[in-house]
Amino acid sequence: MQQSSVSDLNEIRAFVALADMETFVAAGRSLDKDPAIISRRLQSLEARLGVRLVERTTRRVALTEAGLAYLSRVRPLLFDLDRANREASAFAQGEPTGHLRISIPGNFGRLWLGPLIVDFLSAHPRVSIEADATNRTADLVGERFDLAIRLGILPDSRLIARKVADRRRLLCASPDYLAKRGNPKTPADLVQHACLCFTGRHDPYRWTFASAYRAPLSVNISGPLAGTDAELLVDAAISGLGILHTTDWYVGQELAVGRLVEVLPDWPLADQGAVYVVTPAAAGMPSKTRAFSDWIAAKVAVPPWSTARSVIQGKN
Repeated sequence: MQQSSVSDLNEIRAFVALADMETFVAAGRSLDKDPAIISRRLQSLEARLGVRLVERTTRRVALTEAGLAYLSRVRPLLFDLDRANREASAFAQGEPTGHLRISIPGNFGRLWLGPLIVDFLSAHPRVSIEADATNRTADLVGERFDLAIRLGILPDSRLIARKVADRRRLLCASPDYLAKRGNPKTPADLVQHACLCFTGRHDPYRWTFASAYRAPLSVNISGPLAGTDAELLVDAAISGLGILHTTDWYVGQELAVGRLVEVLPDWPLADQGAVYVVTPAAAGMPSKTRAFSDWIAAKVAVPPWSTARSVIQGKN
């Protein structure tokens, strides 16, 4: 029975490698096996299941409908098994070790996570990190990520989310703009102002305010510039073109040095959200992942983007 289980696992590994590499030669290379062995293991797996998983061609292979369905089931299982093996090894060695694949938001990672990752690696020399910095939502299980940093309000999912910091929306403008156009006192005053709109948001020309103390209030706005380039919009706000709807971490440094000033601070915007460390639910928590999660949680427990102003003022 044990030998049969090992054979079954080898067959599944061969199938997944072939699905990923698309040729027997490349699959054999990835597993350090002869292509003929990959072929025999695939044939054995198909015979055992009683279904054709792969269509062979002279150059590449293509998964059948059954093969695609089977791959979606067995890939996460192999991923979890490999991680469990690595986790057991890490515990035996007594300290975090191994390769950590993480997905981080591009702009947030550049502004705030980069130094934390460098410091973590200095403190844990037996860990290596591959950081995918992107603003897309990566598939942690399908793409074999150990951990992700995510922002905002998370949808329900099979992932384990750990809140590590608050994040809030705000309005801001340059001192020059406010000196020329005046400082709005209520959200209704915004219709008289030039507003800068990030069109990556849902309904970007409608700004909604909400808090526990007030009923939701929405205002339709307009202005000279809109787009999906957040840096361009920040530059426009600094240059005095209008009032910007943004996130505290994105303009923390500009607020700290006074290039931008918060507008309507007593009127919280909807979608406050948070910063989360997210891990696959079924994968457990290897020591390397736990160590990195704890490191990030400790470093952003008091968000550096919200304390930047007091730090800079303390140096002056």
